[in-house]
Amino acid sequence: MGIVGSRKTQMVTPEGALPGRPTPLPLPERHLVLGTPLAPPYPDGLERALFAMGCFWGAERLFWQTDGVWTTAAGYSGGYTPNPTYEEVCSGLTGHAETVLCVFDPAIVPYGSLVRRFFEGHDPTQGMRQGNDVGTQYRSAVFTTSEAQLRVAQETARRYEEELRAAGYGALSTEVLPAGPFYFAEGYHQQYLAANPNGYCGLGGTGVSCPVGVGGAATP
Repeated sequence: MGIVGSRKTQMVTPEGALPGRPTPLPLPERHLVLGTPLAPPYPDGLERALFAMGCFWGAERLFWQTDGVWTTAAGYSGGYTPNPTYEEVCSGLTGHAETVLCVFDPAIVPYGSLVRRFFEGHDPTQGMRQGNDVGTQYRSAVFTTSEAQLRVAQETARRYEEELRAAGYGALSTEVLPAGPFYFAEGYHQQYLAANPNGYCGLGGTGVSCPVGVGGAATP
């Protein structure tokens, strides 16, 4: 799924980013697996979480299989281009990372448990790549939607970096920052591995267990 090239590992500037478009890309109404709406409004009491961990096909499946997650979607976040296409994101000229939106019930699954699944589901020390997928779109990032999420993600990242270093890995390259706009990806990307069970999944963790940050009790 990746396109290799040195330019693709350098973040584009806002001035150099593609202009995009004002209109969102067409989106299926319902989640192929969960049957819930992909787009807001969402039911009261649910929260949004945004994770970038390489190719979003496998990442989205990881989260829709999690108890307490109400809906998921593949999309783009962390960059500059509004409503980008997949081809534009692959060019490295949008600044976006492939991102999974999780809408979840914090009474069932604490945010910290989702952060743990994020960290354990990929190698967050690889910089602008994930395995053979190379480019800024494959970088590791947590885009938080509240101050409470930011605290949990930052503390979990700090503690996980200690565990990774003790296991012989390098520095954590995960970005942890407040979320900007999330743009839904094209319809064929949504729940891709449900529609294509033998499709590509680039997920691969380090095998190092992740502690959960402040305010996020773990679940089995």
